[in-house]
Amino acid sequence: MIGARSLRVAALGLSLSCGAGSAASGQEPGPAARGEQGAGGADGERIAVSADGTGFVLRESRRPWVGWGFNYDHDDGGRLLEDYWAEEWDAVEEDFREMRDLGANVVRIHLQLGRFMRSADRADEASLERLGRLLALAGETGIYLNLTGLGCYHRADVPDWYDALEEQERWQVQARFWEAVARSCAQSPWVFCYDLMNEPVLPGEDKAETDWLTGELGGKFFVQRISLDLAGRSRTEVARLWVERLVAAIRRHDPLRLTTVGVIPWAHVFPGAKPLFHGEEAGSKLDFVSVHFYPKSGKIAEALTALRVYETGKPLVVEEMFPLACTIDELGEFIDGAHDIVDGWMGFYWGKKAEDYGPGDGIGGAMTRQWLEYFREKAAASKRGH
Repeated sequence: MIGARSLRVAALGLSLSCGAGSAASGQEPGPAARGEQGAGGADGERIAVSADGTGFVLRESRRPWVGWGFNYDHDDGGRLLEDYWAEEWDAVEEDFREMRDLGANVVRIHLQLGRFMRSADRADEASLERLGRLLALAGETGIYLNLTGLGCYHRADVPDWYDALEEQERWQVQARFWEAVARSCAQSPWVFCYDLMNEPVLPGEDKAETDWLTGELGGKFFVQRISLDLAGRSRTEVARLWVERLVAAIRRHDPLRLTTVGVIPWAHVFPGAKPLFHGEEAGSKLDFVSVHFYPKSGKIAEALTALRVYETGKPLVVEEMFPLACTIDELGEFIDGAHDIVDGWMGFYWGKKAEDYGPGDGIGGAMTRQWLEYFREKAAASKRGH
């Protein structure tokens, strides 16, 4: 009998062959924003959850699909995509073709709320138009998009009017953001999923907070609170109500698209912790589980144990990973050790080719080069069926 691990390995090879292979072989790219066949040869098929609920398939052909791709969150200089995509679109196109050639079939895009909402009730049409252009580029390169929203990564870009809102008003703006994005993307097959927010968190049960942003890293705030005060509610209740409101906003315009929330895996930080946003109650409206894992050197077994906590019966995606605290060989050990349960993997690409990293880029550059070389080799091996 073929085991789950073998099925997922085979699916990854098939997904990559359908996603990036033919584009790299020289076929002319064509328009795909409205469902035409993209350069990747996937015929513009949308991605769905498999009949048994444990993996992904292409909706029409029912072929299995496993994600292998990148977070495209900023460039090598730290600029967010919306900082330069209007003036430097050629760079975006070049990056997408490079990610395709490396073997990616999915790219995660981080949309900033301040760039997509001009006011509490009005979306920014110019940003939505550029998002449509990005969808067309995704189709031309055969790459699906994970659209992660509500970003407030640069504190200076967060509108004062948004920062001053109370919880329920803030949630309403977040729902309007997702309505605008879902309305704009509904006709395109090239959106893999909507990720409601990157790493949302809640306050403690007995402590009110005063700042919506937390977890500053390198001048960016990747973690965001969805409430400042539980006000007698349980953490599960608040998480459930927030998820339900945002998913409902998406479903009004794009009823079949997959939804998720990319979370910090607290079971990796605190052994014994249980999923919150992907728990049975709070996560009931989400289609799959997304977690962010950065294994530590010498503790790969512990990381794998923590990852299995998030095996809930839904598809499981490691939405962020990088050899930040381990070697590239250990990251490979982590990936290989979880092939029986994981249905998608996303690392990072920052607009710079592997061969362009040199001694002047320091340790970080060396790690990134190793990662990109590993990614390319792993993709090639998967297509060969190894």
